[in-house]
Amino acid sequence: MTTPSPVTSRHARPAIISAHDVHKSYGTGQNRFDALTDVSLDIHEGQSLAIVGKSGSGKSTLMHVLALLDAPDSGSLILDGADTRDLRGKKLNRTRNKTFGFVFQQFFLTGSNTVLENVILPMKIAGIGRAERRRRGLAALAQLELDDKAKNKAVNLSGGQKQRAVIARALVNNPRIIFADEPTGNLDSNTGQTVEDILFTLNREHGITLIVVTHDEELAARCDRRIQIRDGRIVEDSDGEVAA
Repeated sequence: MTTPSPVTSRHARPAIISAHDVHKSYGTGQNRFDALTDVSLDIHEGQSLAIVGKSGSGKSTLMHVLALLDAPDSGSLILDGADTRDLRGKKLNRTRNKTFGFVFQQFFLTGSNTVLENVILPMKIAGIGRAERRRRGLAALAQLELDDKAKNKAVNLSGGQKQRAVIARALVNNPRIIFADEPTGNLDSNTGQTVEDILFTLNREHGITLIVVTHDEELAARCDRRIQIRDGRIVEDSDGEVAA
């Protein structure tokens, strides 16, 4: 009798992140707030996933837990087969810096620094040499058609250019996963469409797993998979892994 494969035919690739019965709360006593309750899901490598929900639903908390920016109170988070509870200090920072890229609505660029200086920051944190930082930073900017702005101060960029610089910064350490939190929230519709196209090209042509937190149903519809979170629980999953 043939033993079934642990990966179903529905998913050609294994789970890169697995959350099991994750719970996260803030505050104590009467001020206690359950941000996540019994959240379980597998995210498969190369997948694009939209996490949707109303403000306060827990979607940003879920992203922070998945991205190792916050630790769950209970439950487990498995990253590429390894239990993340074993990650501490420098090892945690190194794993996060090497594995993930981040694209946030607020940009988080240092306006007084050049575009290139902003883009190479993750590599400085990783201890990569100056020449290699410059080479990879310029290559990432060229990929985003922004290399001509490398010496410009970040404060002088348009909104769309700032978001492309943020994406370039997310790419310089060759991440396996990009987390995008409302990536088009501060952009006009045309510029937002361009940024979306860039992210989905990275996902589909380069195999980078894309996890998007968004209120935008049109953006969510472009993803392979959509999960809805309400009151800290997953109530709908287009993969059918969680019952509504």
